[in-house]
Amino acid sequence: MRQIKKLDEGFRLRVEFEDDLWVLSQLCRPSSILGMLSYRRDSTTGTQIDGRAKSAERKPMWIVLDVEKTEFQPFTDNLRAHGVIKDAKIDIGSHHTHIISIGDEVELEFPGGVAKSDISLLRETISSGLRAKSALIVVENDEIILFEVTSHGIRDVSQFSMRGGGKRTNDSSSVRKGFFERVAKETILVFPDEMPMVICGPGLAREQFESMLRMNGSKNHILNAATSIGGRSAANEVLADGLADSVLGEHALVTQIKVIEEGLKRISTNGSVAYGKSVISEAADAGAVDTLAVDANLIRSQDPEVRKDWESILQTIELSKGEIVQVSQEHDSAQQLLGIGGAIALLRWKMD
Repeated sequence: MRQIKKLDEGFRLRVEFEDDLWVLSQLCRPSSILGMLSYRRDSTTGTQIDGRAKSAERKPMWIVLDVEKTEFQPFTDNLRAHGVIKDAKIDIGSHHTHIISIGDEVELEFPGGVAKSDISLLRETISSGLRAKSALIVVENDEIILFEVTSHGIRDVSQFSMRGGGKRTNDSSSVRKGFFERVAKETILVFPDEMPMVICGPGLAREQFESMLRMNGSKNHILNAATSIGGRSAANEVLADGLADSVLGEHALVTQIKVIEEGLKRISTNGSVAYGKSVISEAADAGAVDTLAVDANLIRSQDPEVRKDWESILQTIELSKGEIVQVSQEHDSAQQLLGIGGAIALLRWKMD
């Protein structure tokens, strides 16, 4: 995301990456005002009142909406924002949908001022704008899973299984070699050369697969990391335990997962941790919160009382120099966070 201009009560922004669309889906909500270049048919061309001739040309114009709702599917290339036209050459008061994609410029305003949580999320996104996506590949003898890691989620790309696993043949190594070669060629097609790869899994199969990637022309930067388990759990282990920090350490996603996993570990050991809004609020008032991981949707709840309570908690934590980590819901650790109320705080000391 790039900030083009600071407005009195908002920002003019350019969308540069898919991750930026997730951020906009958090910022763009009811009560916000969204303007961008869009297209609309002139309603005067219809044969009925407020009708439009389908053959009429769609005209480009700057359209400003009072946002009513947004629709966003993670790991897609557009965000749909629905609302009522507040300012445009025609059709003021009519409904319209902005479709925001990579490369678009938008003006987003918040009557009454921008919430600090929104400023924080936007600042983090702008500072991380050059962070690349990464490939995460879990390799076992008879199964390989491809994931794409972005700043705010993990996307399942493909899963390959070797039928029978080569275990019932007299030449299982030959079968496995053929399997690895086939998957390596598919992997090279999926992930471009500039995307770093993390290959993980138990045993030596991951090293064999890396060799097969190189033999088939992969030029990607590759990090090989051993894990204690396979499957999707291996991907979670890599992210939570910092096994690939040299490649993934800059991702906001890694920070989210590490904080959540550390909090869950402290819960299991009766350590210095707090969860639940009232307990976190007490810890914040005492200046005890070092880091808070909180569901980004929770602090933007449509319930004004819930939103007000969390804004107060966040402000208190920031005053005591605590860190706020806004969490997306697109990974396994986030689902665990939702299971305990959507927020967990690592404390500077244990509260009684």
